[in-house]
Amino acid sequence: MADPSFDVVSKVDRQEVDNALNQASKELSTRFDFRGTGAKVEWAGEEAVAIEAETEERALAAVEVFKEKLIKRGISLKAFDAGEPAMSGKVCKISGKIVQGISSEKAKQIAKYVRDEGPKGVQAQIQGDQLRVSGKKKDHLQDVIALLKDKDFEIALQFTNYR
Repeated sequence: MADPSFDVVSKVDRQEVDNALNQASKELSTRFDFRGTGAKVEWAGEEAVAIEAETEERALAAVEVFKEKLIKRGISLKAFDAGEPAMSGKVCKISGKIVQGISSEKAKQIAKYVRDEGPKGVQAQIQGDQLRVSGKKKDHLQDVIALLKDKDFEIALQFTNYR
């Protein structure tokens, strides 16, 4: 029988992000303080979100509304990267990005952390944009999950395929 293992991934449910985006868009269209400001939130590609308003202040407030909806849908704010506000004619635009996958630098950092801080006999292998952690005992794997949850790697981590 193979050693117990689990995968460390950074994935976001696109449907939940879409729901949060639609809820934010609806709130912007109905809220009194956003009337007449041209505030809107919409997809700008596969992983990009465009936020616009007539003033920088309203655009930043629209970003906060979107973040609020992401939190309510159970999505970590580490998975959303909002850019800087930029004036484009009479409209202030903020482009945001949904961050998915673990970059190779982050994967190396996480693997090194597991090697240094984790229990003996636990290995972490980088597999594309995810990490496979395996060990002799399930208890050790649970300790590694607790370790990774306590440390902030500046990305949203999920643990899948625990077997």
